[in-house]
Amino acid sequence: MRREHFTLDVTNIDWVETGGEPQKPAVSIDFTGPATLLRERLTGPDGNVLDASETDVALRLQGPLGNETTGVVSVTNRVTGEFILELNEDAEDVLQFIRAARGYGEDAGEDDGRYEVALTLDGDSFVTYDKGTFLVYDEEGSLLRQHSLIPSGVEL
Repeated sequence: MRREHFTLDVTNIDWVETGGEPQKPAVSIDFTGPATLLRERLTGPDGNVLDASETDVALRLQGPLGNETTGVVSVTNRVTGEFILELNEDAEDVLQFIRAARGYGEDAGEDDGRYEVALTLDGDSFVTYDKGTFLVYDEEGSLLRQHSLIPSGVEL
């Protein structure tokens, strides 16, 4: 799968900048490539679609934080460690999304997700995850805790 086959769209993050009422941030990822491959990667050995607890979302920076740094957003299979999908995004846009999820989480319940990820295949809904963790790594692979979304009580 090529990164160009993915289109990412975010909603419910502007309230952070304007001081508005918190809303759960959401990201929609549309895949326009060969659907069979993505379906296979999103399916566990039991034949069922992976659930939220079986996936991880992360941003790997491609350079130091600052002017126009890009990063690779990835969704991985938590059990196998295999990449399900990767796409390039502006790092500051992703960090703004994480700040919105952190702000939303301050008022959310203990078991509520902090953000939502919806995956679509050529515009058709495939799976939606309610997530609470979003890890950020620098260009050398070190975890940047201060930029990551890590729920309290989670040890990494």
